Amino acid sequence: MVDYKERLPPLFFLGPLKCPCSVSNNQMATRSRIGIELSDGSVLSAYHHWDGYPEWLGRILKTHYNSKELAAELIDGGDMSSAWTNAGFNNETVAQGPLYYSQRGDDCPPRLDKNMKVFLAFGEEYSYIFRNGEWVCYNMHEFEDNKRPEVVEIPSGALAV
Repeated sequence: MVDYKERLPPLFFLGPLKCPCSVSNNQMATRSRIGIELSDGSVLSAYHHWDGYPEWLGRILKTHYNSKELAAELIDGGDMSSAWTNAGFNNETVAQGPLYYSQRGDDCPPRLDKNMKVFLAFGEEYSYIFRNGEWVCYNMHEFEDNKRPEVVEIPSGALAV
């Protein structure tokens, strides 16, 4: 397993399964990171907490955020609980769309990495990047020792949401 303490400054290390803006309610999640490759090769990204696997988040990204402008708008909101929901932080009904941690008062802006290598070096289970006009998903093999990130297919077809 990767020792993240060696990669991150001590003030930012909260353990391999926590994000500074994540919900701390002891519920499991499939954590992911959503990024967009910029013209200089850097990557602007946001943390995504719930349902980050390709069968859900991958399809949501391809359906609702299928252009560079829409992908950038999603990421500009910063770290989020979900990219597509109608439930707020207190389980109230809200308008369908992303649920950002900033909506509950947290300061979790997008992260800028200097390149793809740095973008893929952190501990989410899946990483998505919008590049060359399409979404690409990486299985980060977070819980498998000695396995490198690999591109995995995002299933086709929209979800019924």
